[in-house]
Amino acid sequence: MTMTSSRTGNVSLRHDWQREEIQALLERPFNDLLFQAQGVHRQHFDPNAVQISTLLSIKTGACPEDCKYCPQSGHYNTGLEREKLLQLEAVLEEARKARAVGASRFCMGAAWKHPSAKDMPLVLEMVRGVRAMGLETCMTLGMLSREQAEQLKEAGLDYYNHNLDTSPEYYGEIITTRTYADRLETLDHVRESGMKICSGGILGMGESVGDRAGLLQQLANLPEHPESVPINMLIRIQGTPLEHVEDLDPIEFIRTIAVARILMPRSHVRLAAGRELMSDETQALAFFAGANSIFYGERLLTAQNPQATRDQRLFERLGLHPEQREDVDDAAHEAAIQERMTRARLDAMVTDATASSTARVRV
Repeated sequence: MTMTSSRTGNVSLRHDWQREEIQALLERPFNDLLFQAQGVHRQHFDPNAVQISTLLSIKTGACPEDCKYCPQSGHYNTGLEREKLLQLEAVLEEARKARAVGASRFCMGAAWKHPSAKDMPLVLEMVRGVRAMGLETCMTLGMLSREQAEQLKEAGLDYYNHNLDTSPEYYGEIITTRTYADRLETLDHVRESGMKICSGGILGMGESVGDRAGLLQQLANLPEHPESVPINMLIRIQGTPLEHVEDLDPIEFIRTIAVARILMPRSHVRLAAGRELMSDETQALAFFAGANSIFYGERLLTAQNPQATRDQRLFERLGLHPEQREDVDDAAHEAAIQERMTRARLDAMVTDATASSTARVRV
């Protein structure tokens, strides 16, 4: 097997993961897997910091895509009220509220197959306005042409979200109105423009463990890892084809979070849709497995999200705090990583020394 990696300082990132390797990780003993993932996480991030994002639907419903999980699809009758593209001031007001409660990133989503030429000027103004507040900006608007990606980058968009959803093999069971290749092409346009990529998938759609491995393989083997990897738990919506699918075992969900952290050590792994359905204990395990980003607020596009007060209480119980946005150069980022790695090695040495001393006393 030919080894390919990107190396920054002493950090080597693989882009040649084999499906069998990933599936083997997914099937490791649970404690061993979480121990490995937490070790990787501590090398690259503050283990008690969580990046906070707020997500706003700027255009809701009547989407021409047939994604079987989505209440916004025009193919299904879910009772969702359709809304036109929001006006600029309404979006900026929501961004102000998000900043006031501690969000560092403001995400905007529109139910489109792709943005139209007539809507792009307003979308670009939204980006400029939100970024002027000091917030990181993210959008999900469907497929992008190369020109549209360049326009968004020029307007100041930091991240573009475009999920792969599942493995290439299972994809046709979920979506037929756009291909996997279409999604990868949009990610190419985003990367070529210089924007950061936010791309992940949805678990609990009836996929196999092999399909979860296939999704992670696609993400980890991109030329550059996505800077943000949202891992969503399916929210079963009445009226969609997946409303009666069997619930996913939360332990399997945590396993996927952990493997995503191991494969993409420098990416923010986001605990995304489905948190409303998770116990505090499940969320705590997700953070331990390497999740370090959440959506904060009452709604996640059209789905319920844990109330802000519940998140605050959970953060207090776990000793977590919001990650601060840092605009630093690559050298400073590498220095911070090296400092964390050194600290982790010293912690391990202290632990080993303490264990050895205890063992001698017992003897």
